[in-house]
Amino acid sequence: MAKTNRQWILKKRPVGDIRPGDLEFAETPMPAPGPGEFLARTLYLSLDPTNRIWMSDMDQYMPPVQIGDVMRGGTVSVVEQSNNPDFKPGDIVSDFIGWQEYAVMSGGQKLPKGGLPPTAFMSVMGATGATAYFGLLDIGQPKEGETVVVSAAAGAVGSIVGQIAKLKGCRVVGIAGSDEKCRHVVKDFGFDACINYKKENVLEALGRECPNGIDVDFENAGGEILDAVLAHINLKARISLCGLIATYNHAEPQPGLTRFANVLMKRARIEGFIIIDYIPRFGEFFAEMGKWVGEGKIKYDVHVVKGMENALSALNLLFTGGNTGKLLVQASEEP
Repeated sequence: MAKTNRQWILKKRPVGDIRPGDLEFAETPMPAPGPGEFLARTLYLSLDPTNRIWMSDMDQYMPPVQIGDVMRGGTVSVVEQSNNPDFKPGDIVSDFIGWQEYAVMSGGQKLPKGGLPPTAFMSVMGATGATAYFGLLDIGQPKEGETVVVSAAAGAVGSIVGQIAKLKGCRVVGIAGSDEKCRHVVKDFGFDACINYKKENVLEALGRECPNGIDVDFENAGGEILDAVLAHINLKARISLCGLIATYNHAEPQPGLTRFANVLMKRARIEGFIIIDYIPRFGEFFAEMGKWVGEGKIKYDVHVVKGMENALSALNLLFTGGNTGKLLVQASEEP
């Protein structure tokens, strides 16, 4: 076993884009488990747009990561040593031990062995899938025959949202950042259409692809894309606000939406949500999503970057559109 633990430490709060020096990759002594604790080795680290929020000191739904602390992040790990009778060496555990190769833990969610791979529990069967499930069904409330628009459609959440909407009998129009991603969501995930926002005028393209207007918008991008969607919303439209990734790296506040008045005119509803609010209902999600995945009705992508040392450079793929599906760092080999 390694004698040191490699960690990413937050050194300063980013201004604009995340830059080298905002975080430091450091070696620290290997932690030792005490009574009732166990040592876990990270297998996979989840990279998410919210990592950028956690690095800042803005008002947010969790306390900001403090300067000098290990960067926060969701993980799947394997138990290496244990002084806890509930966790045995070889058990696979899901938790938030952060951007580090090892951690001492006292608990966590044990994952089943066999069947789905560990990466599924960081994507379709994890918080990513739950975000798509509750954000669309609870807030969007899609009905058969309605039109659903999904921004960041080839991303971890958006690709699952579109498939659930299709299961509910909706017309689904995605928005993504390349022709390849658009082809992927239409051909492989069953979207009815997809708009490449880097090549087309989104406002005009939405008019073409949503001739009956937009009933539900699952919003991951914000900014100009959300503004274009608002021009086409129907009476009593629902906007499920999951993320605003288009604005996270701006150093200065951005201008407001020019078409926001349409929310009033169309009596639309915008509701933001954070997936931790739905944790008490995860049993419902696991049962339904597990059935869909088992029946092949929901597919998912994972984009794996190897090596904890590459976590910071990999994170920027989320903001450049360099990934497709759930972005993960593989910190070590699966047992």
